[in-house]
Amino acid sequence: MERELALEIVRVTELGALSSARWIGRGDKNAADDAATTAIRSMFDSVSIDGTVVIGEGEMDEAPMLYIGEQVGNRNGPSVDVAVDPLEGTEVVACGLHNAQSVIAIADRGSLLHAPDIYMEKLACGPELAGRLSLEDPAEVTLRKASLITGKALSELTVMVLDRKRHEQLIATLRGLGVRVKLIGHGDVAGAIAAALPDSDVDLYMGSGGAPEGVLAAAALKCLGGELQGKLLPEGPFELQRCLLMGIENPTRVLSMEDMVGTGDVIFAATGVTSGEFLSGVRFIGKERAETHSVIMRAQSRTIRYIRSIHFLPGKEIPQVTASRPDAAFI
Repeated sequence: MERELALEIVRVTELGALSSARWIGRGDKNAADDAATTAIRSMFDSVSIDGTVVIGEGEMDEAPMLYIGEQVGNRNGPSVDVAVDPLEGTEVVACGLHNAQSVIAIADRGSLLHAPDIYMEKLACGPELAGRLSLEDPAEVTLRKASLITGKALSELTVMVLDRKRHEQLIATLRGLGVRVKLIGHGDVAGAIAAALPDSDVDLYMGSGGAPEGVLAAAALKCLGGELQGKLLPEGPFELQRCLLMGIENPTRVLSMEDMVGTGDVIFAATGVTSGEFLSGVRFIGKERAETHSVIMRAQSRTIRYIRSIHFLPGKEIPQVTASRPDAAFI
């Protein structure tokens, strides 16, 4: 993949963020998601790829666009897999909270895991710990290994965890070890990425979250030289069957980075909708301009680029979305 493709991809996430940002705090998560999805789908038509959506808004009969198997791009570029979350954090936007973003990862065709929309247990870390920990170890063993490898006392380690009832025992265990626990209310992808950012104070990301978000995070971590291990958590025969239908023959085994994002190049881009762990949200400047904050990463070079853009809104083709009330009209 050409490096210029990274700039094309971030233009797509920028439009998704701009389109959904008008719905911040309006209490309508579906409208926010529809706005981002419509904008991203329209923008993909100008991107020089022959892309196939492997992670998107759902199956063909569940989503009108960006469904799994949909072809995107103008067919004049490389054949790639596309993982897209037009709006990671629909409820976040609806409630005006933190850590919502528009996210895309692309990789060579056949590289990205076709992850079903179920829970995945995750262990994410940065380059120093990559390849040296195991998701199969108990949390106590993982933390003691991390302490030994990094040379930090347990009390100096920071673990990020989604603040969910299902994580109560994990949080109690971590605090019992004397580890700092940094809870986040939303933003599974951003949380995992935080463990590998060079200037982050987070050492590990632990707990369960969405499997599609796990693949997106793994793409980013590959670009950062970090690691994400995952284990699908199918609940009942229906979810187990979904895994099998998507080509995952052993749904309960630990998935490596290679399993999730392959061995080739990966490009990851994200634009903040609301401010979060490492991206600022969309900021409207008067009636005609808005500022976005994005990150672009590529596995081949491991370069991290942050981009702040000032957009002239009348010149943007932001799709119109029916507003729930007059003051919610789009640009």
